[in-house]
Amino acid sequence: MSVLKTLKLSTAAPAASANDPLSRAREKLLGQLAEQKDMVSATLEGRLYEPPKTVGMRKDTSGQRVRVEVNRRVRKGWFQDEAGTVHFIMRVGGKPLELQPGKAAISIGSLDKLPATLDALITAVRAGELDPQIKEAAAARGLMMSERRKKAA
Repeated sequence: MSVLKTLKLSTAAPAASANDPLSRAREKLLGQLAEQKDMVSATLEGRLYEPPKTVGMRKDTSGQRVRVEVNRRVRKGWFQDEAGTVHFIMRVGGKPLELQPGKAAISIGSLDKLPATLDALITAVRAGELDPQIKEAAAARGLMMSERRKKAA
């Protein structure tokens, strides 16, 4: 008896994931905002924020590659100006996300108010309020990457 005859076959296929640039950029931004929230909480508690990252680079004594956990560097999204006011900048594709033309920074005031602001930003991104700005930034990132590919070819 054939093995295929014993199996129950179907025409089912996995559901396609959303692959458009806007949803990918939105998900990345949500991840970055959650990471910033963790980082500011750690800063307010007075501890160092070092999220782990698993890398398979090192070799053990027998010469085999081993997965090692290392600390990942996370860029801080806030800064203080000369007056001591805290400002926050969201980044898409490594560049500041302009919320209005020429305005990318959000004035927070003090560092203890930043977690509430990050929660509001996460809610706004999930609701799609920043989709036009994210779409524009993702398109600019795509153009930059296509130009880079053209130069390399």
